[in-house]
Amino acid sequence: MPVSKPVLNLHEAYRDDIADLVTRRPIPSRALDHIGAFLFLNHHGPQVYPPNNRGLPFGPHPHRGFETVTFMLEGPLAHKDSAGHESIITKGGVQWMTAGSGLTHAEISPDDFKRTGGPLEILQLWVNLPARLKMTAPGYTGVQKDQIPAIVSDEGRVTLNLIAGEWQGTTGPIPSLTGMFMTTLELPTGGRIAFEGLGDRDVFCYVVRGDVAINGTDVRKWHLVEFGDGDQVDIEAVSDAILLFGHAEILREPVVAHGPFVMNTVAEIHQAYADYQSGKFR
Repeated sequence: MPVSKPVLNLHEAYRDDIADLVTRRPIPSRALDHIGAFLFLNHHGPQVYPPNNRGLPFGPHPHRGFETVTFMLEGPLAHKDSAGHESIITKGGVQWMTAGSGLTHAEISPDDFKRTGGPLEILQLWVNLPARLKMTAPGYTGVQKDQIPAIVSDEGRVTLNLIAGEWQGTTGPIPSLTGMFMTTLELPTGGRIAFEGLGDRDVFCYVVRGDVAINGTDVRKWHLVEFGDGDQVDIEAVSDAILLFGHAEILREPVVAHGPFVMNTVAEIHQAYADYQSGKFR
């Protein structure tokens, strides 16, 4: 019989605005540094930018040792990096960047958004890479909403937007180096979905909108769920809800993070800064 993962703690996202960008962050916090490979989540918005705005403030900056996964709930995002990748992803799309051995990228608003304004809501998740992959070649995949399978469940009431991994015979469009499963969930009031086989996985579950019951525990919007041991997660919407849900292999390695770099040792962090400053990031 499947055993439900108990809800150990709920972590409310705290407010930490960046310039005029409304930002909430449930992890890392004073109470929770990371959940396995899941290191960091910024929830930007929801907000409406006026015409003739300055756009997003994320100009060129470096990364090494992990991946960034950016979910566009509202609005567009322009990506450009030193490895030559460039795209504009719009509402419902996802950007998945593997920093690996190191690159510099910028995440800014397209010129037409700065000119006209509009709604904006973004989730950016940082996912650790195991030691064996930290120096892998950088990569980038951008997918628009119509490239992401929208799989219906619960007699058509629940939509699972499959980004990476496999669900009921369908595979997401982004191949994960570590076999990670990643999706966004849309549940109307009363909608239900269950995930099994999670006994050897770290689970990431963040409520973006609405209220839900997860394994019998009420969870409100802007909360991250910390689970105990078990192999099943049951989700039921108390009100119309959107969730970010994923799971990944359990990493039993040291995590040393400093600024834009995530490695396994302090020496590797020092080396990352030295390599960046000497222009070795391509």
